Amino acid sequence: MSSVQRGYEEVGSPNVFDFQLWETSGHAGKYKENMFSFDVENREFGVKPMNCPGHCLIYGSTRRSYRELPMRMAEFGVLHRNELSGTLAGLTRVRRFVQDDSHIFCTPEQVKTEVVAFLQFMKHVYDIFGFTFELELSTRPKNYLGEIETWDHAEQMLTEALCEFTNSKRGEGWELNPGDGAFYGPKIDIKLYDALRRRHQCATCQLDFQLPMRFDLWYHGPGTQDAPNADGDGVAETGLVPDARSSPVTDVEQVDTDEKMVSTEAKAAASGKHRPVIVHRAIYGSLERFLAILTEHYAGKWPLWLSPRQVIVVPVDPKFIDYSREVQEEVRKSKFFVDVDATDRKLAKKVREAQLAQYNFILVVGQAEVDERSVNVRTRENAVQGTRPLLEFRKELEALRSEFK
Repeated sequence: MSSVQRGYEEVGSPNVFDFQLWETSGHAGKYKENMFSFDVENREFGVKPMNCPGHCLIYGSTRRSYRELPMRMAEFGVLHRNELSGTLAGLTRVRRFVQDDSHIFCTPEQVKTEVVAFLQFMKHVYDIFGFTFELELSTRPKNYLGEIETWDHAEQMLTEALCEFTNSKRGEGWELNPGDGAFYGPKIDIKLYDALRRRHQCATCQLDFQLPMRFDLWYHGPGTQDAPNADGDGVAETGLVPDARSSPVTDVEQVDTDEKMVSTEAKAAASGKHRPVIVHRAIYGSLERFLAILTEHYAGKWPLWLSPRQVIVVPVDPKFIDYSREVQEEVRKSKFFVDVDATDRKLAKKVREAQLAQYNFILVVGQAEVDERSVNVRTRENAVQGTRPLLEFRKELEALRSEFK
């Protein structure tokens, strides 16, 4: 089941933002050294290292009602991070990557349900790939933003969600990782194990009470008017996003801004306005890194549904190349990748090279197969499965793909 089928809406956000956006989000003070930035007409811009501020702008672009929540945004976004050259390694650590980034805007009462739903989604995906995993709750770090009471409440929400997902009591079925949360909220880290029992971090689930305050995000509860912009509560109208041409926000000014945002909560609640909670979540994390992990996990022997080399047709003699092309076109109708080995070499040599190239299925065809409209099937492990009618074999491939085999 895809993210869209699970209620997510796919969105797209710009790759470059005025740096004042990152001042507002807090990334400028906490993450600037890991960002790529440049000046245009005396204004500083930053290439996005993450999608969350852009999604906050989408949420805050219009008035929101509690009826719209939870609002789930998904983006396979291109991100850039200025990693130190010594930390770069193949596909596992790169400066430009794609992340399956999603943000769920919800009410505090919906947090537990949404986190449990995400964990179930993550398990569904990892089960398909054959991964096992461990769960860790990472709590408040030293450089945290916000109030301790807010952090305590957020950590309690994630604890309850973990207990429900693992069907266990506190501390059973998952581990505590003190002080390793993100600066804006606690998180659940998921460590997966590959076929060699090596640990990798890919999926994550992070709770965020800070960005809704920094971007002045609201939703209107029951009993409030539904007229758009009745209270002037869009992002651009609040003044909390600094002017694009203003000087950078100092630490003292930021603390003052934080205090002002906190002081508005009681007044807003009295008027029926409430802050949403943001759940940051990813399953694959960096797609490049996930592909590297999968490559080693499968040791190059990709299952049919993922394989870049699914089927190859090998004629026993050049005079059967035309029929080989017919087989190729027939199997391609089911959207499989199919090659034909039309080289003038011995059959054993062609079959062996196809096995070394890790084709899932090798179809040998000669006069008998032409007469019967069939194929002689063998696998890359040299298991000879015998002769099958061509259409029957195509249906078998479709069945394997539907079962993620």
